[in-house]
Amino acid sequence: MYALVDCNSFYASCEKMFRPDLKNHPVIVLSNNDGCVIARSPEAKKMGLSMGQPWYQVKKNYLDNGGIVFSSNYELYADISNRVMNILTELCPEIDIYSIDEAFLNLHSYKNNIDLVQFAFDCKNRIRDWVGIPVSIGIAPTRTLAKLANRVAKEDARFDGAVILEDKKMICHFLESVQIEKIWGIGKKMTDKLNSIGIRNALQLSKAEPRLMGSNFNVLLERTIRELRGQPCIETNNLSEPKKQIMVSRSFGKSIKSREVLREAVSFHAGRAAEKLRFEGQKCRLITVFIRSNPFNKKINQIYSSNFMEIAHATSDSRIIIKTANNILQKIYREGFEYSKAGILLSNFTEKLGYQMTLFGKSFDSKESENLMRTVDYINIREISYLFFGNQGYRNTWKMKRHIKSKRYTTKIEEIPLTK
Repeated sequence: MYALVDCNSFYASCEKMFRPDLKNHPVIVLSNNDGCVIARSPEAKKMGLSMGQPWYQVKKNYLDNGGIVFSSNYELYADISNRVMNILTELCPEIDIYSIDEAFLNLHSYKNNIDLVQFAFDCKNRIRDWVGIPVSIGIAPTRTLAKLANRVAKEDARFDGAVILEDKKMICHFLESVQIEKIWGIGKKMTDKLNSIGIRNALQLSKAEPRLMGSNFNVLLERTIRELRGQPCIETNNLSEPKKQIMVSRSFGKSIKSREVLREAVSFHAGRAAEKLRFEGQKCRLITVFIRSNPFNKKINQIYSSNFMEIAHATSDSRIIIKTANNILQKIYREGFEYSKAGILLSNFTEKLGYQMTLFGKSFDSKESENLMRTVDYINIREISYLFFGNQGYRNTWKMKRHIKSKRYTTKIEEIPLTK
């Protein structure tokens, strides 16, 4: 059996944790640059707000009706997520963290030793009491069915946030009520194709011949069908699979014309990408940089420009990655345009000790380099101080807008909650 534990309206729930005055109030969280809605509390959902709606379109009506809004506070969300995942690890060591607010638990070793209903509510109540985040739990023989059970737990209040699918008749009942597009892994194009051959709900899909559907469509669909039939065949194991690419990009708080300011932004992104690369225990050979104007502003001349550079020796040294990124920017920058976004992509990875050196070439990633990067990471992660490279700048006038961001209650001593 598998359990999927999913935090309800996670970002919005994080914002309510330290604000008891917001209980029963509609709360939404906005994306980068306060652009669109990315999280809604149940009260906000009842007001008709949709995911991805531009903030400027709903702002007046939402605020006039007593709605509360926050800029995204990723540092807070990451810390609360870590607390939730730590509790889940204590409850079940076989955990696969699927996203910041979701995790699969492999309960096969517990099946004959625990009451699944009791386990679900113990898990749910402990997270609520110890962290303060509401969760929904779906338990079923496969991950796909656990996803389905979790959806039912969220949408049907009669189940009080926990659904266990074991009985075949009960599974068939819920499969028949779920439309194709709501099945985990089925996208819009696949939905249209399946609808065209008369398959419209999950039960109909489960009755299709897996091998035939796999040959006519793809192997992922075959696996989904088998999972709907109760045959486990999807293993995510996210933590054990190293990334193949690392992307860091952000929209700017305001448009940029200055080459120097743009260089600071690209350098900052390159430094962050290098940190993530070292965290993955990888080195990269290929660095890509892109810059673009705002495609929604029809009053300005549009530009999208990108280029890449392959480096001779795989590296994770921030200095090399930042310098290379700036060399690429020098090639793609054009005067006279207003830029609204920049980003960097690292790819063509190899493990630390898994790359071939040239016979006479000198490695840029010497022991001295590795020691320096390790020291910088140690200092920054533990917030002893904050070290950065000079060309990353210190004014950060390009950074995205987050004018209504809440405090970092759990990670900054000067921002901890106060009571009177």
